[in-house]
Amino acid sequence: MSGAVPGTPAHNGRVPGVLALLPRAVAALALLAACGGTAGESGSGPPAVPAPRRGPVTTTTTDPGPVPEGSVVVVAAGDIACTPGQAPSDLACRMQATADLVAAAEPAVVLTLGDNQYEDATLEKFRQSYDRSWGRFRSLTRPSPGNHDFGGGRGAGYFAYFGPAAGRPGQGWYGFDAGSWHVVALNSNCAALGGCGPGTPQYEWLRPDLAASDARCTLAYWHHPRFSSGYHGDDPSVGPLWELLAEAKAEVVLSGHDHHYERFAPLAPDGDPDPGGLRQFVVGTGGRSLYPTLLPRKGSERRQSTVFGVLVLTLSPDSYRWRFDSVAGVDSFTDAGHDACR
Repeated sequence: MSGAVPGTPAHNGRVPGVLALLPRAVAALALLAACGGTAGESGSGPPAVPAPRRGPVTTTTTDPGPVPEGSVVVVAAGDIACTPGQAPSDLACRMQATADLVAAAEPAVVLTLGDNQYEDATLEKFRQSYDRSWGRFRSLTRPSPGNHDFGGGRGAGYFAYFGPAAGRPGQGWYGFDAGSWHVVALNSNCAALGGCGPGTPQYEWLRPDLAASDARCTLAYWHHPRFSSGYHGDDPSVGPLWELLAEAKAEVVLSGHDHHYERFAPLAPDGDPDPGGLRQFVVGTGGRSLYPTLLPRKGSERRQSTVFGVLVLTLSPDSYRWRFDSVAGVDSFTDAGHDACR
């Protein structure tokens, strides 16, 4: 995201229409002015600006009962490790604290939602920062690449660090099973890949992969959110991937990029709430920094941008549960719920 105007979001070549951008720009300027915002680190997106302090907030859900036999625990987050040498604070570089949350959840699988290592994700930076925090889960990790990971070198450091677990070098998409669920890791750096639509290698890989799966439940994850109430907002370039998942009746999509947590109601490919659609979680709270959310997007059910944390998913044969675990700090937040597979 180099070349971003300090204090404003970078869109990595995906520039929204002027009319679509105006409400976000007005809201961003008002929030930054109110909080005394200053320019952030060059190329890192908007500065970390604290939202108004809140007390504990908890989502109350109907007790789903005992965890079904055959369930697996999966932990996910993106936007994780600071440049080596940067000191932790309440608003930045909390990758050690989020790694402790991962350990406490005792997952079978760890999913990273891109931007694993800042800023340019060289192998040496991975070794000096990411490896000293989330690296303890390397054998459990199934990563996905963000724009900071992929970059101009097409992810050389990223693929060297994660090895075969990251998929084929230069690509970064692959599938696997977690318990009874089928899971697909995708690369949302669509511009660098020549697009993510019909006829492109990733799209043409995903279609038969989904068709070949006999799993009832499917989860997909990548970096840039299709829908978001954050600074970067909706990313239509991954729309074709969402459409394939909708056709396959997948359940869940995870993403990062916007540095907040947000849970959406099930959504149709056009973004309208749809009980038969895909539920998306934005989990850009892995440790690097936090961005305020802007105007709530249609379908947004829960969101926060004041605490770091990880999403803990329990994937069962015909259902799933979610729980957001937060790092102790200036604020607290929890979110939990459950839903059936389609």
